[in-house]
Amino acid sequence: MSTAGPSPLSVNKTNRQAKEELLNEQKQEIREAFTLFDLDNDGLLDYHELKVALRALGFNYSKKEVLSVIEKYDSNDQKLIRYDDFYRFVASKIVERDPVEEIKRAFKLFDDDGTGKISLKNLRRVAKELGENLTDDELMAMIDEFDLDGDGEISEHEFLNICMEN
Repeated sequence: MSTAGPSPLSVNKTNRQAKEELLNEQKQEIREAFTLFDLDNDGLLDYHELKVALRALGFNYSKKEVLSVIEKYDSNDQKLIRYDDFYRFVASKIVERDPVEEIKRAFKLFDDDGTGKISLKNLRRVAKELGENLTDDELMAMIDEFDLDGDGEISEHEFLNICMEN
């Protein structure tokens, strides 16, 4: 009986499944953003709906850029974008994202007080927003697990280490 851990084959299979799941999550996010901001439920987004949908997905485009997207995909001169075109555009932008920049952006969502650290207070707020009912001891245990410098908080560097681990 071997105690060497999972075989490389099963680890690769697990990594593949994780990548596919992430891709499915991203597809679902794109669908939800389109549906949520298609306010008149016509299967099309106008300028304002598109701008808000893009922002909800983490893309902050100027008016000129949003109008350019509509112009590129508007096939019948209605100044509207269909779901398929919205999906194609957003998916290409998600693929182009720098993962380190995405992690830094996520860090800022935790660090809402701008201290450069995720404190117990920050983690408590995020847990509450997510509907997680965790005790301070449980939250502190999460911090302690990844707190490399022992200061009782998670720095951006430590957060990057957590997120970049395979």
